[in-house]
This record gives sequence, C-alpha cells and structure tokens, in this order.
Amino acid sequence: MTDTLNTDTLNAVRTVLIESLELRQRPEDLREETALFGALPELDSFGVVSLVASIEDRFDITVDDDEFGADIFETVGSLTGYVAAKLAAA
Repeated sequence: MTDTLNTDTLNAVRTVLIESLELRQRPEDLREETALFGALPELDSFGVVSLVASIEDRFDITVDDDEFGADIFETVGSLTGYVAAKLAAA
C-alpha cells in the first residue's frame, strides 16, 4: 500500500469521524494515535452505529458483525487500518 493511499484513507476517515460524530476537532487534530472509543464522549453506542453507517457509505464497504469490535475503534490509526484493509480486500 502506498503512502498516498494511507494518507488519503486517513484524511477520509478523519472527515467521516468529524462529520458523523459532529466533532469540533479539525482533521489535523485527529492523529493516528488519537484515542477514540472511551476517549470521545460522542463515540457512545449511538455514535458507533452512526460512524459505522457513515464509513460503509463513504467507502462502499460492509462492516460485518463478527468484525465489529472495540479494537477497530481504539484509535484513528486502528480505524484507518481497518478501512484500508477492507478496501484492499475489495
């Protein structure tokens, strides 16, 4: 995977996070190591559902129930890695 793809995916994930959770952060404030689940009050059970729906729509991927775990939502980087892996497998 190229750095450009990683950067493009990271930027797109940042945008989806900000839009779906209505965050006040700027995209550049969301770094790969930025904690998500448990750190962002907006990422509660309803926020996760909204975020997953937005990710599925934006990237045209499906988050399967058996893949749905807290580890995906641990950091911006883990979420980006998950999305990148789904895109690579498509």
